Amino acid sequence: MSQQRLKNKRIAFLATDGFEQVELTRPWEEIKAAGATVHLVSPKSGKIQGMNHDKAAEQFEVDKTIDQVSVEDYDGLVLPGGVANPDSLRTNADCVQFVRDFFKLAKPVAAICHGPWMLIEADVVHDRRVTSWPSLKTDLKNAGANWVDEACVCDQGLVTSRNPDDLPDFCTKAIEEFAEGTHVGQTV
Repeated sequence: MSQQRLKNKRIAFLATDGFEQVELTRPWEEIKAAGATVHLVSPKSGKIQGMNHDKAAEQFEVDKTIDQVSVEDYDGLVLPGGVANPDSLRTNADCVQFVRDFFKLAKPVAAICHGPWMLIEADVVHDRRVTSWPSLKTDLKNAGANWVDEACVCDQGLVTSRNPDDLPDFCTKAIEEFAEGTHVGQTV
C-alpha cells in the first residue's frame, strides 16, 4: 500500500470513555501511515479511557470536541467499538448528527464491533448490508439493515466489521474507501 494513499485526507475518529482500545489504535496507525491526518473527536475534552475488553487500558488525548468540528472538516469517519463508548455516544445529539451528516454528504464511514449502534441511532442502516458484534444483530435488523456474519462488509462506502480479529480486513477496506472518497447513492 502506498505510504501516501490518503495524503491530504482528514479522518475523524469519534469516541468517548469505554472504547475498545485496539479498535481505535490499529485503524489510527494504519490510516495515519497511509498519509491521512487523523483527529480524535469526542463530546468531552481532555483524555478518554480506552479498554481492553472489560479492563481499563490507556487514556488518549482528545484533539477536538464535537462542538468544534463539522463533517465538512473530514473525508471519512471511524467509529470504534467497545460497549460503553457507542452506548454513551448515541445519547449525544451532536454526535448522532455528526454521524448522520457523513451519510448526507456520501462520505465513507467505518464502524467496528459495537460501533454500529451509532449507525442505528443516526438512522442510516436501512437497506444496507452490515455486520457487527453478534449482540447487535437484532438491533441492526430491527433498524432495517441486512445483517451478515462476515469479517468485513462494505456497502456504498459504509465499512463494518465484527470484532478485533477482523481488524486487518477492516483497516484495508476502510483505507480503500477513504481513498475513493464520496459514494454516489449513499446519502440518507
